[in-house]
Amino acid sequence: MTTQETQLKDIRLLIVLYAGDYRDVVRRVNSNRGTTHHSHPFVLEAISELSQQLQEITILCCRCPDAYNEVVYPGFRVIGSGFNPYERMSDLIRLIADYQPTHLVVRVPLKPIFNWAIKHRVPTITLLADSFFSQHWYQRLKNWELQRLLNHPTVEWVGNHGMNASQSLAAIGVKAQKIVPWDWPHPEQPSDLSAKQLRSGPSPLRLIYVGTLTERKGVGDILNAVAALEKRGLHVHFQMAGRGDREQFESQANQLGIRDRIEFLGLVPTNQVVSLMADADLVVVPSRHDYPEGLPRTIYQGLCSRSPLVVSDHPAFASRLQHRQTAMIFPAGDAAAIAACIEQLYTDSALYASLSEAAQGAWQALQISVKWADFIRRWLSQDSYDIDWLSDNSLASIHRAAPPDEQTKQCVAH
Repeated sequence: MTTQETQLKDIRLLIVLYAGDYRDVVRRVNSNRGTTHHSHPFVLEAISELSQQLQEITILCCRCPDAYNEVVYPGFRVIGSGFNPYERMSDLIRLIADYQPTHLVVRVPLKPIFNWAIKHRVPTITLLADSFFSQHWYQRLKNWELQRLLNHPTVEWVGNHGMNASQSLAAIGVKAQKIVPWDWPHPEQPSDLSAKQLRSGPSPLRLIYVGTLTERKGVGDILNAVAALEKRGLHVHFQMAGRGDREQFESQANQLGIRDRIEFLGLVPTNQVVSLMADADLVVVPSRHDYPEGLPRTIYQGLCSRSPLVVSDHPAFASRLQHRQTAMIFPAGDAAAIAACIEQLYTDSALYASLSEAAQGAWQALQISVKWADFIRRWLSQDSYDIDWLSDNSLASIHRAAPPDEQTKQCVAH
């Protein structure tokens, strides 16, 4: 056994997620029921490999409906808190302390976790999927406190999902040489399907939204847009896939008189999402600015489906797409502008076809070389080559500053 292999065998790695239930994920996979989040197969594959190299690797879900602490297979443990961490933060920290990790991977920007790691000198990295664009004074104060922790030497690397979200960390003061943009693997790509043409005929235009059903994700804005289009005589069939505030949006649809135009699909297995999007005419990603996006998987999936994207100008992805070139972009929260984008595509078959054709180039431009599992493996190895690789992929080394402050072209309401 080499010196590096011996060192890895001493590692007790704790990966801290905000929410989820990885015991259920493992059970679903073992019973061939599939997974409900695109990341699950990649996480379990990486853990299967790492569990053979480390003393133990554990996933802790901070917000989990059930409390448990179980070894699901040799070298891999799952822990569910059974509570809301914001209501019982001291209990969460006790769970972490009781596990006695030698290394931490933190996927949620909870300051008490970083305080604990710094106090106990536990080497830490983050693999966040959050943006930090808010200008509200309270959020700016919280961001200032967070960047002080993230700049501490104990936090060795600060990963964030996507380029714009990573740039938002630099904007709040995190050192650019520590920030590493990362992404999940993307086995699907638009070239798997042919470019689409706008369907002809009287059938309703088919829209789809995939994600959490919440106001901050812009779901209510789409409903208002659908109602506006119906008043103009443009008929729409709108599908929503995901869990969340279904009753709220059913009530809104009833009040708007469009309940018969809405279909709630519930939670959809991740391997069915691109197919559902391909069956639709348009994919809508309406996130409002106050929702802390990284770079939504639904943008990648929408491009892979070849159905044109209608997306908000959320700072996490607005500059990564171009209005009328790779997507239709509207001011977040503006239902009239959403309707205008949809109507333009409905009445302009050439524009529709050009967006579908541009999907492969747009998808390629979003790719990031650092993947979730590679990030962890190279950090744990402490090999000089791997450390140099992380440094070469940091925000500072790739010389990508935040885009210039230009007004983004967008759809406007008629």
